[in-house]
Amino acid sequence: MSWLLRHRYLLIWSFVYLQEIRNQASKYPFKVAKLPANRSLNRYRDVNPYDHSRVKLENCENDYINASLVVVKEAQRAYILSQKHVSVFMVFLKANNLSCVLKGPLRNTCGHFWLMIWQQCCKAVIMLNRVIEKGSEKCAQYWPTAQEQQMCFADTGFVVKLLLEEDQSYFTIRLLQLQNTKTGESREIYHFHYTTWPDFGVPESPASFLTFLLKVRESGSLGPEHGPAVVHCSAGIGRSGTFSLVDTCLVLMAKREDISSIDIQRVLLDMREYRMGLIQTPDQLRFSYMAVIEGARLLLEDDQIQSKRKEPELAPPLPPPRPSLENKPNGQPAPRPAPRPAPRPGPRPAPEPGPAAAPGEVRSDGDWAGALAHEHNAEETSGPVRKRHREDRIACTAQKVQQMKQRLSDSERKRERWLYWRPVLLNMGAGAALAIGLLVCWMYSQ
Repeated sequence: MSWLLRHRYLLIWSFVYLQEIRNQASKYPFKVAKLPANRSLNRYRDVNPYDHSRVKLENCENDYINASLVVVKEAQRAYILSQKHVSVFMVFLKANNLSCVLKGPLRNTCGHFWLMIWQQCCKAVIMLNRVIEKGSEKCAQYWPTAQEQQMCFADTGFVVKLLLEEDQSYFTIRLLQLQNTKTGESREIYHFHYTTWPDFGVPESPASFLTFLLKVRESGSLGPEHGPAVVHCSAGIGRSGTFSLVDTCLVLMAKREDISSIDIQRVLLDMREYRMGLIQTPDQLRFSYMAVIEGARLLLEDDQIQSKRKEPELAPPLPPPRPSLENKPNGQPAPRPAPRPAPRPGPRPAPEPGPAAAPGEVRSDGDWAGALAHEHNAEETSGPVRKRHREDRIACTAQKVQQMKQRLSDSERKRERWLYWRPVLLNMGAGAALAIGLLVCWMYSQ
C-alpha cells in the first residue's frame, strides 16, 4: 500500500514538475558556453550558464567558468551556482573522447574556482555532494584534508589552509584560510559540506536539511554584507537549486506579514531566469515544498519564543513620598493643625481644578495616590492588550501555514482525479474516433 501511495504521489508531482515548471521556464542564449575553447570546461552538455548571468573571471586569458549568479532582490540573497570542479586530466579525456576511472584529480585545475571566490568576495562555499558517489569520482578535492593542512594553486596564486574542521552526523563544517600569494592578503572562508544528499535524490527528512541550513545562516555568510555564497553539487542545478529555493522562500516568509503570499512556483521560475534547470526531479520539487512548510512552522515557534522573551515585565509601584521636613525645627514634627469646622448640610459644590504641580513642589499624599493609581491602571491595561495582539498575530500565522498545506493537498487531489480519469477519457475518445471511422468507411463502401 505504501508503495502504491508513493507511486501515486510521484505521478502527481511529475505532472506538476512537467506542466508548471519545466514547460514554463524561460530560455536564454548561452553562446559563450558553446565556444570551442569552453566546451571541454562543461561537465554536462545540457547544463550551461546563460550569457547574461554567467560569472566572469577577471585578469585571465579566458574569463569562462561554468557558474551563474542568481539574485533575489526582495530577499537580499545572491548565490553563485556552479558545477563540480574538474581536473586537467579529465578535461583532456573529454576533449579526446576518452574515458577513465580517476584515482585522484590534479590540483592545479581548481585555481579558477578559488580565483572566482576571491574576486566575488565570497564568505562561504556550500557543497552538497560527496567527492565519490556510486563508485565514481564526482568532484575534485579542491580543499586540503586534515593530513595535508594546505593546498597550493600556482596557476592563480592562491594557498588554501585548513584551520578548523567539525564533523556532524550528516554534514561537516570547515574553516579555511584563502591566501593570495601575489598581494599577501588572506581571508577566512566557511566550507559547509552536506555529506548525505544522494545524487538526483533528496535528504532523509526536511528536519535534517533545515538544521544544516540553520548552521549556514548562523555563520552570517549569506547576508548582504558579504559576497554571494557559492553553492555547488554535481551539475549545480538539482541539489543546489533546492537549497537556494528553500532558503529564499524562508527569507521572504520572515520579511512579509502575509506568508500565504509566497508563491514557491513563481520564486523558482524567477530563479530559473538566471540558471537553467534548477530543480531536476519531481522529488526535489516536492521536498522543497515540504522543507518550506516545515521551516515556516519552525519560524512560527521561534517567533513565539522571541515574543515571550521581549515582553516587558510590569514595573513595581513607586513607594509613597516621604513627608516634607520644611519649616520644622531640627526635624521635629510640626504641631497638629487645628481641626476644621464641620461642613454645613446642603449640596456640595464641585471642586475646582487646581493648577498642575510646579517643578520642585511637593504634592500631597492624595495627589500621589491618584497618579500612581492612574499609572498602574495604564500598565495593567496595556499588558493584556499587547499579549492579545501577539496571540492574534501568532494564530493568524498558524492559520496561513495551515492554508498553504490545505492548498497543496487540494491541488494534489485535483491532479490525482485528473490522472485517474485521463486514460479513461482518452480510451473513450479513441474508441469513438475508431467507431466513426469504421462507420464512414462502411458508408463509402456501400
